[in-house]
Amino acid sequence: MANIEQLKNQFLNIYGESAEPIAVFHAPGRVNLIGEHTDYNGGYVFPAALTFGTTLIIRKRNDDQLGLASTNFEGIKKQLPISPIVFDEADDWMNYPKGIVNELQQRGTTFASGFDLLYHGEIPNGAGLSSSASIEVVTAYALLNMLGLATDTVEIARLSQKSENEFNGVKCGIMDQFAVANGKKDHAILLMCDTLEYDLIPFTSGDYQLVIGNTNKRRGLVDSKYNERRSQCEQAVQDLKAAFPDLTLLGQLSVEQFNANQHLIGDEVVLRRAKHVIEEIDRVLQSMKVLKENDLGAFGQLMNASHDSLRDLYEVTGDELDAMVAAARTVPGVLGSRMTGAGFGGCTVSLVHKDSIDSFKAEVGRQYTEATGLTADFYVCTIGNGVERLS
Repeated sequence: MANIEQLKNQFLNIYGESAEPIAVFHAPGRVNLIGEHTDYNGGYVFPAALTFGTTLIIRKRNDDQLGLASTNFEGIKKQLPISPIVFDEADDWMNYPKGIVNELQQRGTTFASGFDLLYHGEIPNGAGLSSSASIEVVTAYALLNMLGLATDTVEIARLSQKSENEFNGVKCGIMDQFAVANGKKDHAILLMCDTLEYDLIPFTSGDYQLVIGNTNKRRGLVDSKYNERRSQCEQAVQDLKAAFPDLTLLGQLSVEQFNANQHLIGDEVVLRRAKHVIEEIDRVLQSMKVLKENDLGAFGQLMNASHDSLRDLYEVTGDELDAMVAAARTVPGVLGSRMTGAGFGGCTVSLVHKDSIDSFKAEVGRQYTEATGLTADFYVCTIGNGVERLS
C-alpha cells in the first residue's frame, strides 16, 4: 500500500493549499483465477481483488474545473472544465477518469463544483491486472462519496464498464470493474456475468500462494484482437440460433447442448472460439467443486487446462505467455499456471508452494529470459478488499 502522507504532500505540491479537506480512496487491481474470455459471453468468471492497486487523493475545488495528475507520469497535470467532457487520445490515461465524470453527468449527477485528483498506481501499466478498471472504479466511488451520493458497488461496476465501452471504445466485459468494486479479503468472486449474480467464495490456499508473473510484453486491448474474438463469439451465437432461436450469449448453453449442435457453426475458427468459451465456463464450475473439497491439486490442473485452451482454441496467449507458463510447469511445487487477463502479453498466475517461491522466481525468470530476451517481474500476491475510502 502507498505511503498516504507522502501522497498528500505530493498532492499539495501540485495543487497548493486549500481550506477544503483532502480525502483518500483505494481500488485494487484484480487477478482472474480461472474463466477467461467468458465474461462478455455471459458466463462465469472467478476473479479476486489484489492488495495493490490505485490510490486516489481528492479534494473539492471552488470553481468548475477538474484537475488530473498522477505520480506515475510526473510533470503531467491537466486542468479542464468539468463539463463538457470529450475524449482526447492525447490525454492517454486521463480518459479513464474523464469517462467516469462524463458517465455520471449523463446519468444526471450534478457537479456544483470541480475537484482536484491525484492518482498513484501500483499496477504495472498494460500488465492485464486491470489498471484501467481500478482507475475507473476508484474515481466513480470517490466522486459519489464526495458528493454525498449512494456508493452502490454493483452499480459503480456497471457505470465503469459503460464508460470504458462507450467513452474509451474498449468493448470489455464487466469482470474487471466488478472484481475491483466488490472484492473481499481472502475471498474470490464467482460471478455470472450475464445476470451479475455473485458469491464470495473463501479462497484459502494453505501452504500455497498465488504468484503473478509479468511478461513485460505490453498489450493494448483496443489494438489487440480482443474485439475480433468478440465478433467471432457473436457469429457462433448467430449460427446456433438455428437450434436455439432465443440464444443471445454462448454462456446460456450447457456443454451438452453445445456438443449436440456444434455442427451448426460453419466456420472452423469460430467453432474453436466457441468451444473454448463453453468448456471454460464448465471449468469455472468444476473449480467451485474442487475448492469446496479443498483439492488444490485438481484446481491447479483446471488452471493448466484453461491456459492450454486459451493457447490452442482461443489463440490469445502468444509466445511470451506460453514461455512463462511452460517454465512455471517445470518447477517442483507448482500446482498450476495459466495466463490471466485478455492475453497477448500481460501476466500469468501460478499456484506455488511457499517453500518453492524463491526457486520459482529464479528458474522461471531464467527460462523466460532465455526464451524471449525479456525480463519478467514476479509478485507474490494476497487477496484484498474492493474499493474503499481510507481516510
